[in-house]
Amino acid sequence: MPLVATLAPGLIAERGCGTLTAAKLIGEIAGIGRFATDAKLARTAAAAPIPASSGRTDRHRLDRGGNRQLNCALHRLAVSKGRLDPETAAYLARKQAEGKTRREALRCLKRHLARRVFRLLQPPPPPSPAAATAIGERPPVIAKAGRMIACTTTSGPFTLT
Repeated sequence: MPLVATLAPGLIAERGCGTLTAAKLIGEIAGIGRFATDAKLARTAAAAPIPASSGRTDRHRLDRGGNRQLNCALHRLAVSKGRLDPETAAYLARKQAEGKTRREALRCLKRHLARRVFRLLQPPPPPSPAAATAIGERPPVIAKAGRMIACTTTSGPFTLT
């Protein structure tokens, strides 16, 4: 099993995202914990829209800054999903029907994919404390005198160490 599949199985399961694209995304993001929100990831990936309006024309353009390698991986994912995923193709067609050019529709899709990648790379939530019922899974209790108390047997008389 490739390392990428163990690190981000949800990303590999996405239609249009191959092992190399997923590896590039994981490597360039370098830990999703660095980003507090998906907007910060999009800004770093240069997928956040920048207003470029003039007169009555209300437009946005792509950010030329940011991490170009991460932007390239998002672009590769956007083009692949647009070609292979019917829902994404319908999204692009809908954006073009709204009057956007193909390039603007891809910009919108990149921002959407930055949000999707952010959610897919989030670590799973920790198990609830009620779920840990086995004695071996309980944290040790620290006594006031600074001694650690732990149960070494699961049944029978207790031995303090």
